[in-house]
Amino acid sequence: MPANLNTEKNMSSLDQYLYDSLTWPEINEAVKAKKVILLPIGSTEQHGHHLPLDVDNFLARSVCLEAAKQAPREILVMPTIPYGYNEHALDFPGTINVHYDHFIEYCLDICKSVAHAGFDRILIVDGHGSNEHLCEFIARRATIETDALFASTMWTNLVVEVFEEIRESGAGGAAHACELETSAYLYLDASRVQMEKAVDHYGGAAGKEGSAFTSVDLTKGWGPVKVVQWTSGATPHGVSGAATLATKEKGKDIVDAAAENLLGFIREFRTTEKAKRTDHRAVKPKLPTLPSVD
Repeated sequence: MPANLNTEKNMSSLDQYLYDSLTWPEINEAVKAKKVILLPIGSTEQHGHHLPLDVDNFLARSVCLEAAKQAPREILVMPTIPYGYNEHALDFPGTINVHYDHFIEYCLDICKSVAHAGFDRILIVDGHGSNEHLCEFIARRATIETDALFASTMWTNLVVEVFEEIRESGAGGAAHACELETSAYLYLDASRVQMEKAVDHYGGAAGKEGSAFTSVDLTKGWGPVKVVQWTSGATPHGVSGAATLATKEKGKDIVDAAAENLLGFIREFRTTEKAKRTDHRAVKPKLPTLPSVD
């Protein structure tokens, strides 16, 4: 079941895995212990009639917490960034959009602050599809602009093999508010899922049912061409996929696999050396000066 937050008073600070539960001297201890920082990033966004607006935040954070519970002395989980790029879904009330420039700079400032504190391995764990490439860009910039090594993933990328074994839907059945997301939420907190309101809808803002070119699915991936339009013009209720096929049992398999694979990467990441830069230019000009390069 979902991770219990480790807040016992007599617990060593190194057994604490919540970043914001520590004091600043305890942060220094975590830095010395070479803990990997997990930064969950999500979105406040419509997920049909059956799921709450916090799906992307709740699932990304829950996966991080499940991994941290298994290895508290290796991981610190930061507070979730709950808003992302979501302009295409604004026709559905409750959805919050942050301009991509603001989103990038805000998240980059957070990443740089963590590196400034001394942490040198930071992983962004994204829960929102439209953030994915932005998070990759943030991690790239932060790696170049600090001494730390950053990485990014969308948590659903960690469950491809397991979900493909247990899914009942075909291609497009796991795109948004779907068999995958609904199953995970059912396992973590079934009280907040209104399954009686769940519906299936194939095709969506970024996929057309039956297309060999513009399909989209969280574990089967994108088709060779991307066309993203207003969500409200592609699905009447906000669902893209087979929400009615979701089960709590599938959710357990999904969350367990995500946490296991996340922990596996963290342990690899802790021992990954940051490559040393080699400047191969024959001449280093005085201008232009590039702050992150020169």
